[in-house]
Amino acid sequence: MKPSREIDGLIAIMAALRTPGTGCPWDLEQDFASIAPYTVEEAYEVADAIARGDKLDLKDELGDLLLQVVFHARMAEEEGSFAFPDVVQAITSKLIRRHPHVFGDVRDLSPAEVKVLWHRIKAEEKTAKAAAREAAGLPPLQEDRSVLAGVPHTLPALTRAWKLQARASTVGFDWNNARLVLDKIREETQEIDEALASGDKAAIQEEIGDLLFVVANLARHVNADPEGCLNAANAKFERRFKGIEEQLETQGRSAKDVTLDELEALWQRVKQDEKAGG
Repeated sequence: MKPSREIDGLIAIMAALRTPGTGCPWDLEQDFASIAPYTVEEAYEVADAIARGDKLDLKDELGDLLLQVVFHARMAEEEGSFAFPDVVQAITSKLIRRHPHVFGDVRDLSPAEVKVLWHRIKAEEKTAKAAAREAAGLPPLQEDRSVLAGVPHTLPALTRAWKLQARASTVGFDWNNARLVLDKIREETQEIDEALASGDKAAIQEEIGDLLFVVANLARHVNADPEGCLNAANAKFERRFKGIEEQLETQGRSAKDVTLDELEALWQRVKQDEKAGG
């Protein structure tokens, strides 16, 4: 087996890894559920490489993500469900079908008209999918008519909170402005204070969850991505804490050698240096 620039080479390697008797024991014991977390992780690593602007790493991470697609397709092929070419056909068909203004006779549409067309085509696809399931002898998918239906449970919690709230807002279940959300945040912090006083761990966790949920809503009201906000805060904390470690290293000490008060003083110094430099 040799490295290849063609997708067929990757498919062949995956097949070899999954061949009983001669394949890799770890790969052979995997199933869709066990591989799913790796698929999500690889998608995040692609996003991380993009955020860092590291194109060399992006190339590698895209390969890792592509492997996940090939892995799932191989397992589906083994059970007779579908194979990798079917995955390619499904997405190319969808892209062509959803862009008649590019690949068909429809032309010169405004962005608003494209959006209307997109929703109409998706509705037609839903009808066709139901007919295909019936023809294959599969039970119909249970239709969830809730406004909140279709928000994936596997999304990061802050992103899912943002999307759930956005869905609810379409029927008017929403605050009128960001300051009203801020009032709710103050209310939630008071409830956390009360839960802490009670010592009820379950209540504390519930109130923290409520606070995070409302914070995500505040981000939505100011058109900010809550995941992006938290990632920026994480990066800031990491940068400043490393600044503390660098200062201590010049003194021949480490963070575990100093008191909390000393760490706080160093933190404030790093923070001030950052502001002075920025």
